[in-house]
Amino acid sequence: MKTWKRNAIVATVLVFVCAGIYLNWLYGDGKAAALTDTLDAEKVMDDATLVMNEQDDSMAAAAEGLDAQAGSADFAQMRLSRQESRDQAIELLQEAISYAGEDEDVSASSQQLDAIVAMSLSEAQIESLVISKGYSDCVAYMTDDGISLAVAAPEEGLKEEDVALLTDIVTAQSDYALSDIRIIEVN
Repeated sequence: MKTWKRNAIVATVLVFVCAGIYLNWLYGDGKAAALTDTLDAEKVMDDATLVMNEQDDSMAAAAEGLDAQAGSADFAQMRLSRQESRDQAIELLQEAISYAGEDEDVSASSQQLDAIVAMSLSEAQIESLVISKGYSDCVAYMTDDGISLAVAAPEEGLKEEDVALLTDIVTAQSDYALSDIRIIEVN
């Protein structure tokens, strides 16, 4: 009796699927939708979009853009490395919390997890403030011992005023003393 019911249900589902396919073909005229119908016309590249100007000025600008991208790639790599190490630490703490038996172990792991989240937020705030002050890019890395701030230096390099501004930003957003702040100039 069970196999008969199961076969009847399978046959009914199969009939409904076939009916759905037929109705879709019937009312859809059997045509696939064009790419420009489903996407914005501005986002679809055609042959005219791929044509490049062959002016020397545009090539020089492109070369400068590549240099800027190489510099930002270094900062992106630093951020990625920092994020990967934090993700590993968070994963270990979450495992420790899930396997912990005593309340003290859970409390200590939760406090460490909260500290990592707070450090990440502070780093993001410091980076945003430094960039808003006109520097092209920076990466902040906080530890218990201090903070390292890697800043993309302007062409003339970091001056004393720049260092004072950067340390002011760090001290305003964190509890580190001046001796705990390391500013690294990245060219």
